Amino acid sequence: MKKRIVLALGGNALGKDLAEQMQAVQGTAQALAGLIEEGHELVITHGNGPQVGMIHQAFESAAHTPAHSPVLPMSVCVALSQGYIGYDLQNALREELRKRGINKGVAALITQVRVDERDPAFHQPDKPIGSFLSEENAQLLARQGVRVREEPGRGWRRVVASPEPVEIIELDAIKAMLAAGQVPIAIGGGGIPVVAEGPHLRGASAVIDKDRASALLAQAIDADMLIILTAVEKVAVHFNTPQQQWLDSMTPQQAHAYIRAGEFAPGSMLPKVEAALAFAESRPGRQALITLLARASDGIAGRTGTIISQ
Repeated sequence: MKKRIVLALGGNALGKDLAEQMQAVQGTAQALAGLIEEGHELVITHGNGPQVGMIHQAFESAAHTPAHSPVLPMSVCVALSQGYIGYDLQNALREELRKRGINKGVAALITQVRVDERDPAFHQPDKPIGSFLSEENAQLLARQGVRVREEPGRGWRRVVASPEPVEIIELDAIKAMLAAGQVPIAIGGGGIPVVAEGPHLRGASAVIDKDRASALLAQAIDADMLIILTAVEKVAVHFNTPQQQWLDSMTPQQAHAYIRAGEFAPGSMLPKVEAALAFAESRPGRQALITLLARASDGIAGRTGTIISQ
């Protein structure tokens, strides 16, 4: 059965730098083209953690050179990352579709997402961005007023606010692309965070969780399925213990119970399950799938992955 799908790419589908990204998108494009070839209607979203951090650090470093380049706001860094990732992704997917004889347009859309300036997340930054830092470099940034946090066993990273997405500003453009039979790449990195001030949209110093934004988009375009791609084939409870159990499916009630029990790690699987749950609960018949990119087709057919549905 052909489906309208919002497919959220994880960082492993994009690489950590320019060279890795250019290589990674080739395999990613093959998997995406396979889904389109099966007849599914896709909207592609993606993360930007390493990329937006790299952009922010580059302009921050340039500010200390004789040129005194300005430090760019986080909203502008997110916009740059959308163009930087979208450029590679749309070209790789377009090429792969042409190889298969599929004449579909693919375009990355610079997408803004409205947030509420009163969101409590602005007072509790917790979203990691950029590459891992040594403790020495992290403390140096902390003395400059940059929020940092240690991830045990992995290093330090800067953290910024991650408010809830409220509205996708370019929603009508995404719908128009779908109606024209094209493949939109949208809300990259969760979207450019903006606050509405009358008719004006002001960039906010934040990043939005791309899975939560993808769930909002999936609801807004009346998608049949939200696919959240990650580094594991299925969701597990009692993860990394002798009692580990891979889950083929969850009802919303089961998902809520697992969340209350602390089964999913914050900053890792928890936001993915929460986003999947939000979409699955939004209307009967909607399904959310969490799995590997390489197994997405099998997951849609119900042969693997973790499905959350009512």
